[in-house]
Amino acid sequence: MELRKRVKPKHGLSQDAPSECRCNHNALSGTQEGGEGGVSLLGRSGSRSHSGSGVSPLRPWQQCIFMAAGLLAAVLLALTQAWCVNGLHENLLWFSQLTEVEREISFRTECGLYYSYYKQMLHAPSIQEALKEMIHDNLTESKRTINLLQRMNIYQEVFLSVLYRLLPIQSYLEPVYFYIYTVFSLQAVYVIALYLTAWLLSGSWLAGALTGVWYILNRVDTTRVEFTISLRENWSLPFLALQVAAITCYLRPQLTTLQQKVMVWLMYVTTFCFCLTWQFNQFILLVQALVIYTLDCGDFLTTTRVTTLYLVQVSSLLSVWLLQFCNSMILGSLVLSFIVAALFIRHCQPGVKTGSLVVRLGKVLLHSALVLLLTVTINYLAKKALQLQSDEHIFKFIKSKFALGSTRDFDASLYLCEEAFGLLPLDTLERLAGTLLLYPYILTLLLLCGMLVAAALQNLSRPNRGSTEERKGAREGQVAAFRPDVAYNLLHTLFYGLLAFSTMRMKYIWTGHMCAVAAYGVCGTELWTVLLSALRCNTKLLLRLVRYVVPVVMIGFLYYKFWPKLMEELSELREFYDPDTVELMTWISTKTPKQAVFAGSMQLLAGIKLCTGRVLTNHPHYEDKDLRERTRQVYQVYARRSPEEVYDILKAIGADYVVLENSICYERRHRRGCRLRDLLDLANGHIMDGPGEDDPDLVPATHPRFCDAIKTDAAAYNALFTRTFQNKTFHVYRLKKKRKKNTKGSSEPSVTQ
Repeated sequence: MELRKRVKPKHGLSQDAPSECRCNHNALSGTQEGGEGGVSLLGRSGSRSHSGSGVSPLRPWQQCIFMAAGLLAAVLLALTQAWCVNGLHENLLWFSQLTEVEREISFRTECGLYYSYYKQMLHAPSIQEALKEMIHDNLTESKRTINLLQRMNIYQEVFLSVLYRLLPIQSYLEPVYFYIYTVFSLQAVYVIALYLTAWLLSGSWLAGALTGVWYILNRVDTTRVEFTISLRENWSLPFLALQVAAITCYLRPQLTTLQQKVMVWLMYVTTFCFCLTWQFNQFILLVQALVIYTLDCGDFLTTTRVTTLYLVQVSSLLSVWLLQFCNSMILGSLVLSFIVAALFIRHCQPGVKTGSLVVRLGKVLLHSALVLLLTVTINYLAKKALQLQSDEHIFKFIKSKFALGSTRDFDASLYLCEEAFGLLPLDTLERLAGTLLLYPYILTLLLLCGMLVAAALQNLSRPNRGSTEERKGAREGQVAAFRPDVAYNLLHTLFYGLLAFSTMRMKYIWTGHMCAVAAYGVCGTELWTVLLSALRCNTKLLLRLVRYVVPVVMIGFLYYKFWPKLMEELSELREFYDPDTVELMTWISTKTPKQAVFAGSMQLLAGIKLCTGRVLTNHPHYEDKDLRERTRQVYQVYARRSPEEVYDILKAIGADYVVLENSICYERRHRRGCRLRDLLDLANGHIMDGPGEDDPDLVPATHPRFCDAIKTDAAAYNALFTRTFQNKTFHVYRLKKKRKKNTKGSSEPSVTQ
């Protein structure tokens, strides 16, 4: 696909800049001094002033104005983000002027596969019939009937298709726009969730405003929704951000019983939605469970809160397990094994947090070793009992990435050779520094990490204490050494930051939350208290002044410097241009039988299913062992294999046509050893193309590369394949029907058309 400069733009864009307001609210800097009143979820205590603030509580009407201004700013920033990504998507492709097939081709790779189910649901005669097609699908994988609702996370497509059928909008809103507007609306939800998290941490909605501005200006590193609309992460990450906001609120001090119950339900609903919309939910939740476990070991959370957070994760995963028709991949997930192990070991070792500091550190290390051992044991037994192999490619990738296993594994190499699964590039940090995000983030991180370690040592140094609940009375009138909501968010950004540095694709989980943490550092009291104390001018008035003036100045600077650049980017008009793919899809739709089975690359076949509705041999949703093996077999068309071997492979999986792509057969994008043909050569034990070193156990292949040799029209190839379509990019071959001669003494096959 090529994006060309648009020749004749049809219309312009209007914009509404987010309003800039000032805040007169004080930060929630620590646990409150006694008091029996509840805590306003986004404001002050209802009973007393905050320790260290010296500011009287706002009156009710002032609180209402404060809340209204903050929520209005949140909505404006959210709408700005949704408007920006919608404008970029339109201007990048000139989407409104594309034909239907061009619009569908723009849903690249797995995005096209997921959107095809939305289209299939809408084209079904009824909702009941559509659901039946999803549960008994025989178009996605040839010679197989699979339950799509069990295998894939496509409930969002099901929900949207049903909603589109029921709402009276068909006459003025096309299905594709209903779909993409929903995804862009989730970006608005994402911004609001980050905004609320920063507001909850700092007590100032200016932190939320700064978070929203940073998220929008760092769009390259915070989201890729404008060109990967259907990607599962674009559906799930907004719910993860909402869950983090709910956890942050749940961990605030002095919540009433009703507020706690509401937060628990919000955590469950958001976690459930997150898990339902992304197949990698178990790995993201595993990192979150490690965060909770670390807070528990450091004695930052009560036993009740730790158990509640674990059970929210478990109940959400089990709910998704039921909705996905008892998907065994969920029961065999590491996160469930870890939570069971952590709860069991803690129950068996109630005295972990007793004794001197050295004794307690030793107990925590032993406790962690036992949890790790039991986690591995439970997970191993669960996978053996369930015969689960769906996620083994992910563990192969992890082993290969950290040099813990073979690097010749085809599935692992497919991931390792993609830039998205490599280390985080350093230019990412340069871009984040350019918008003034990185510097306050690092300062906040360093300061809070030091405070966290000191608080953890202090917690573990108190002699012979019982549970945290039993010590609650002893903390009356004291400011907490470290707020649990801040501790959670600190470890959250640290753990997901490490994940992002190890795997670039995971940076989108980290960078959004990074904006909230940096904004908390700018608008909170901790960083400024240390800096002003170092300058020997730490007064309450000056502290309050810098907490409000600095973020306003930063927002003004960012607006002045980057808003014109954003407008320039939005005004750059390009258009979709991919005539070869359009020609291929048109030919398939008009010249091949509707039940024809196509083989080819995963990415292209997803588009073929969306644009033509034909049957596929394989597809990009890689979480199935049999499918991964089938994909490796189909890709032998790009290896050095004989025409007979390739023909038998394709016939065994029911293929009628095979599509060969020049961009794969003669690939130059990747280095030697990472091209698809190289991965196949290594897996087959053959020496790779081109100059370079090869492992000594590799041998020269006895056959030429199939994708290149078939174009020579040699007799051996023409006897089995017939070229039916070709252009500059694609070559399509139909498999001939093979039958054996009845001539006595002859074992050679003959082929009929």
